[in-house]
Amino acid sequence: MYRYAFVALFLFFVASVVNGQVRDAVVADSVTRMPLSNASVFDREGKFAGISRPDGRIPYIPEKDYPITVRYMGYGEAVVKAIGTDTIFMREIAMDLPEVVVESRDHKVLHMLAYVREYSTLTTYTDTIFLFREKMVDYMMPQGKKSGFIGWNTPRVLKSKSYYRYSNAHGLDSVSDRCNYHFSWTDWVGVVQKTVIPPELCGIENGSDTVMGRYTPTEVWSRNGSRVTVDVDVLADTTRRKWVANLSGFFRNDIDFERFNVRFGFNNVAGDSVLPDDVTGYSFTIESRGRGHGMFMFNRVDEPYFVSTYAEVYVVDKEYITVKEAKKWERGSAADWNDLAIYEPDEAPDLQSAIKLLIDRVNSVDSDGVRLTIAPDQRMIGRNVVRQKNSVGERALQLLKMATGISRKKAERNWKRQWSGFSRKQIDRNNRKQAE
Repeated sequence: MYRYAFVALFLFFVASVVNGQVRDAVVADSVTRMPLSNASVFDREGKFAGISRPDGRIPYIPEKDYPITVRYMGYGEAVVKAIGTDTIFMREIAMDLPEVVVESRDHKVLHMLAYVREYSTLTTYTDTIFLFREKMVDYMMPQGKKSGFIGWNTPRVLKSKSYYRYSNAHGLDSVSDRCNYHFSWTDWVGVVQKTVIPPELCGIENGSDTVMGRYTPTEVWSRNGSRVTVDVDVLADTTRRKWVANLSGFFRNDIDFERFNVRFGFNNVAGDSVLPDDVTGYSFTIESRGRGHGMFMFNRVDEPYFVSTYAEVYVVDKEYITVKEAKKWERGSAADWNDLAIYEPDEAPDLQSAIKLLIDRVNSVDSDGVRLTIAPDQRMIGRNVVRQKNSVGERALQLLKMATGISRKKAERNWKRQWSGFSRKQIDRNNRKQAE
């Protein structure tokens, strides 16, 4: 239930002044005045700047990075034009979808279409890649174990548009619609299956409940009529990973997650559980040091890199279909979806001006002209094949070496020697730069 004493104490500290300066602003619900944790904050350039703490306080943001934008899934966004604001009130908006009707017993697979908006950043000590991406995705979730169809509960991309901005420590930047490095997390966070809501929220009209971990809250549930939301701190304990089961392999690798929060919204909730067909949307924030083994060549060999992703997923349509129809969708390819548009729902807030500017810059790039100005690699032109002139004995000896593994072992020794030399050169070069 609402903890009114805590709210009063919270508002008292919000209004307090410390050392003559207003403390960091607090994000709160405009009706209940309750603090909103895990609200996402963006700076004036549209870059993700962090999330609000459990008491609603936003992270410190320099005055030069204002105005800032605050977003919270299920609420209208708020813009703060200057530093000094004490409380940022957010207004809840209705994210409604009609109830899903099952036409017959043969319609056993839930098919969902969704619009995804993503902000991701890859950062090293010297370089930054910022990504804004919009895409249409779908989910295919069979209901029951006897359907004979597996489906998928993570987003499958049907249509996508990406906008990258590359910048370095000197302030120079460039833009593109493509990148050789995949550092986004959005393809891994999907829709959860049937989940039991806390008993305290069953049979009541309005209320909230917090599921505590050993040290911090792990889940914060809220109910307003038939609408239910849940905020999950995935890192609070290992059992919260059930909300992002498809990412379990990353927790076992060398990736150090520093923040992982997920927020789900449901509507038309009846009973003691939330179901996949109740989902209206979800958002998540992930901050990590590293992003898998395939990224090490991006930066210097001794330099760490950091990845942050904030994404919003809006369900735009859902229906139950037959297994036959589901398998037909599963066999579809990108060519089948060429005519599919990206549908932005009314609930999605307008893009920040900085993001619109990035989109305009990317769209103005003459990709064909850029390709024509690149001189072709002469090694790739023509057949350039030389006929072998070795004697039969030399060829037989070479075949014998290959059969006994001698050539392979020699190649492995050469490769290790070359790689060791390359690593030493890279380390020496980095040390010289640091000394300068």
